[in-house]
Amino acid sequence: MSVSISYDADHRLTISGLDCECGLAHTQPTQDIYVGSGIVKNTAAYIQKRGLGTHCVLVADQNTWPLAGKALAKQLESAGVSVVRCIITRNGVMDPDERACGEVLLSIQPETQFLIAVGSGSITDTTRVNATRCKLPFISVGTAPSMDGYTSVVAPLLLRNVKIHRTGYCPEIIICDTEILRTAPIDMVCSGVGDVLGKYIAKADWMIGSIINGETYCDLCGEIVTGAIEKLLKNIDAIKNRTEKGIQILIEALLLAGVTIMIVGHTRAVASVEHNIAHYWEMMQLSHGHHPPAHGASVGVATLLCWPLYARFATEDLSKLDLDAIQAGRSSDAQRKAWMLKAFGEEAAQSIMRDNPEDFLTWEEQKRRIQTAQAKQQAIRDVIAQLPPFDAIYAAMQRLGALMTPADCGIGTPLLNLSMHCAKDYRSRYTLFKLIAECGLEEQYLSDYPL
Repeated sequence: MSVSISYDADHRLTISGLDCECGLAHTQPTQDIYVGSGIVKNTAAYIQKRGLGTHCVLVADQNTWPLAGKALAKQLESAGVSVVRCIITRNGVMDPDERACGEVLLSIQPETQFLIAVGSGSITDTTRVNATRCKLPFISVGTAPSMDGYTSVVAPLLLRNVKIHRTGYCPEIIICDTEILRTAPIDMVCSGVGDVLGKYIAKADWMIGSIINGETYCDLCGEIVTGAIEKLLKNIDAIKNRTEKGIQILIEALLLAGVTIMIVGHTRAVASVEHNIAHYWEMMQLSHGHHPPAHGASVGVATLLCWPLYARFATEDLSKLDLDAIQAGRSSDAQRKAWMLKAFGEEAAQSIMRDNPEDFLTWEEQKRRIQTAQAKQQAIRDVIAQLPPFDAIYAAMQRLGALMTPADCGIGTPLLNLSMHCAKDYRSRYTLFKLIAECGLEEQYLSDYPL
């Protein structure tokens, strides 16, 4: 198995070597993904080539409109495309919430044939969910190498300040003009790197889920993610300096990570407990009227927090676990519900519990997982051994100038401590954090984060 990428004369990215025998249903990407310098001027031609139509809604915000949206609207109109402008204006950062989604929805006309998102995560996801609901194709014109969601089929959104995820369309056309991406603030570049580095934890958790619960792990997606991260780590200085090469490597890593979502239809290869922690911080900050840093920045910091626990677990001797003591210390369903309400608040907790009923484990299931881990402990150690040294990840983020600590993200000690305990509860997706808790080791492992 060997995945490779190349570009044609139009800067269209081609991914080859996608054959896989993992057993999962795979979708071969059919989208047109363009990466190159100065290519946004070709947008009208790309649309015509794809045959998307001549009536669109262009979605931007107060920052991306002058950066790329205004010129793009003129270009399209000169090419005979009717453009309805939806410029989402906020006193500060725009969030992908119900208000923003409503603005886009009300801009869509009966004659609208496609949507165009000019922006990064928030704009793309707000446009994605509307395109999906209205059964319209959409185009993504990226303005920052800050996240992997350009190629995603999942939209992280906010509903009354609660983080939710909705399935959605992948853009028919993705345009990443490196001239534009290079102008992104360095904090958005750091966000992109943090988002990519978190894939190491996501990959490890997927493999652990395969060991414990028989999940089907896709070697192809694992190879794509690992190859993208390794290339990024070798070019941190070029990324920091926002050179043409550095930004292209970063956006390729983000796009390739997103391609795994397209291939298998879910985010298992790219998001796990490190994303859960970041999502939790964001929800709690927003609920208190504070705007969080870029999502990938929080993911990067959460990755640094999680990493030592994986290294420690590799040294654990699970044969010494006392199953009777673990059973005696189990939470009842009522206690778990009370914990969820405390950790997440009424609305978020009810939503999470409704979406993840399987997290109310029976003792028989918990015991099975523990005994499987005991029998296959070496396989778990082998997975953790695939992680690069923590110092290498830390040094890369430090050299980049990324946020390094929860305090850098505006996270105080009480919220940090709570987030480390409830990260396992955000979704039923299996993680090492779940295994630690199921083995009765959570209090030991999270002693640095007392509740």
